[in-house]
Amino acid sequence: MSESDIPKHDVIVIGAGPAALTAAIYTTREDIETLLFERGVVGGLAAVTDKIDNYPGFPDGVPGLTLADELRKQAERFGAVIELGEVTAIHDEGELKRLETTSGDMLARVVLIATGSDYKKIGVPGEQEYYARGVHYCATCDGAFYRDKRLVVVGGGNSAFQETIFLTRFASHIDLLVRSTVKASDVLQAEMKEFIDNGKVTVHLGITTDEIVGADKAVTKVVGTHDGQQVEFPTDGVFVFVGLMPNSQFLKDSPVKLDPIGFVITDQRLMTDMPGVFAAGDIRSGATMQIASAAGEGATAALKIREYLEGRSHPPQN
Repeated sequence: MSESDIPKHDVIVIGAGPAALTAAIYTTREDIETLLFERGVVGGLAAVTDKIDNYPGFPDGVPGLTLADELRKQAERFGAVIELGEVTAIHDEGELKRLETTSGDMLARVVLIATGSDYKKIGVPGEQEYYARGVHYCATCDGAFYRDKRLVVVGGGNSAFQETIFLTRFASHIDLLVRSTVKASDVLQAEMKEFIDNGKVTVHLGITTDEIVGADKAVTKVVGTHDGQQVEFPTDGVFVFVGLMPNSQFLKDSPVKLDPIGFVITDQRLMTDMPGVFAAGDIRSGATMQIASAAGEGATAALKIREYLEGRSHPPQN
């Protein structure tokens, strides 16, 4: 395929989470043609969060799926196009950037990387083997499968506490395994106390998760260590909430610079060291991992993209 046959766009946004959708609202309102590529769920991790309590403007909280859907509708109302697919590489070709995608090559005057982050794995035997067959990373997606069942949750931060509280709707009992000390906020710890007091949740401190064991293609127990002694927790399922990792694997061989963890490094304009390629939201090094700040960065990125485009030639013709 010659370059003249490759589809060309003003802006291609990689991802469709809060940062990406907010950026698209801003760019398309200013008649900057914008295409979003999303390989998973529109709305990102926000869409699979049961309830978001700290997004401004919702005093009673808002279901994550509802917020994500409203952002999508708003972006599409102004003309943003969302395509399900995956970008596998970015190449700098001067005025244009060439993206390798599952829909074929595409060219863009500007690229915004807003791929966010994904759930971090604990890397123990059985975790991969029983993924989606007893091992899960999304309570709102899979919690209902465990009505009146025993569960183990691994983690001690905000997400672990928040998702454990959600899982109490279904599970008969939850063992919460915390590797060191609890890092969840005081508000979440206060909410959890009700479920600890009524026997619905038992919090185990200083427990390492060493192995997830199963039989007949189903999880049966979690094996850990406490004070040098092996401990076992019978369970019907395991939910892991131990943090997030950046969705930047497709950038590892590109000129886009990453920090040691894999987050994208930008300057104050949110531009990477590849001119015309920006980053915003949870994928950006130094991000706060909050939905409100991701949306704010999306708006900032869109304004900086407009400034960048104003200094360039007219939009390329398809």
